[in-house]
Amino acid sequence: MMLRFEQAGPHAPATGTPVRAPGSVRRTSAIDTSRPDGLLGPAVMRAEARDLATGAAGESTVVATAWLEAVVEAATGSLQSLDADPAPPGLSDLSGTSVASRFRARVDAAMPELGGTGAPLYLLLDDLPGAALVSGYALLYGDALRASKGGAAIKVDICAGWAEGSSMVSAIRSSGQQVTPVGPPAPPIVDADDPDGWHALTWPGPHGTRRLRRIDVGPGRADGHCDVDAFFRDSHWDQDGDERVIHEYGIAAVVDPIAGRIVSLEAEAHVLPWVECPAAVASASRVEGRTFAELRRWVRKEMTGISTCTHLNDTLRSLTDLGTLLALRA
Repeated sequence: MMLRFEQAGPHAPATGTPVRAPGSVRRTSAIDTSRPDGLLGPAVMRAEARDLATGAAGESTVVATAWLEAVVEAATGSLQSLDADPAPPGLSDLSGTSVASRFRARVDAAMPELGGTGAPLYLLLDDLPGAALVSGYALLYGDALRASKGGAAIKVDICAGWAEGSSMVSAIRSSGQQVTPVGPPAPPIVDADDPDGWHALTWPGPHGTRRLRRIDVGPGRADGHCDVDAFFRDSHWDQDGDERVIHEYGIAAVVDPIAGRIVSLEAEAHVLPWVECPAAVASASRVEGRTFAELRRWVRKEMTGISTCTHLNDTLRSLTDLGTLLALRA
């Protein structure tokens, strides 16, 4: 039996979704990972993304969509199959490759034009490694991983929560076992009064995980700038079908559409596993002054070490697509 701990980080998950403003654009995405053949069987990753414009009178217009389905071999992490719509040339080159190590580089090599488009499909492909990593929580929670041998070989100092001497690392080393943080129940985020506010979400089943994103790009302000509100949540369903939050962040930013630049940005940690994790929140302000176009590569190169968080960094990287979303406003 692995050791389970109530999460020591913040426990304040979002309880809904902001009202869409006239003249705004909303991107939503979800990557659901299910295990129909049991915890040790292949992982089936189903993903969908949608861009929705809200007109001056509040009318909704779907302007872009994408979906993909990947079957990932449990032992190796290799893609047994990958289907998508749209399916650009080069997509089939990814079959058989690992969804973990250097997957994003292989996406760029196979489809070099896709990354610069800000298309929803690229977001889903770019987010697959993170979603696959988080899907391993199901194995941890379900006691399907081997116990650590004293923790001597674990990697440390990769983020705030995995810093040497942190509560998680210390627990692994002192117990010689894997440790499982258990987060708060996941409140619904879909507003029943706004059925168009999210694309359709389905239940991934017992032992399922979900990576959920939302980016709201507001209408222009009097000063020419624009407000951006972003949301990110990783969650897990146990064997009884109860959903709990693993990670959750919110981001409030002001951007300059003309310069294509982040003017100001503040991150808020809603739910994180360990007491040390929220220390990473301050690192988000480092993207202020950066252009949208450089964020994916800049964050991967510069946002490293114990002052940062992998999941916060992925959320910041998704803001690369702001230029595309700003152009979709009514």
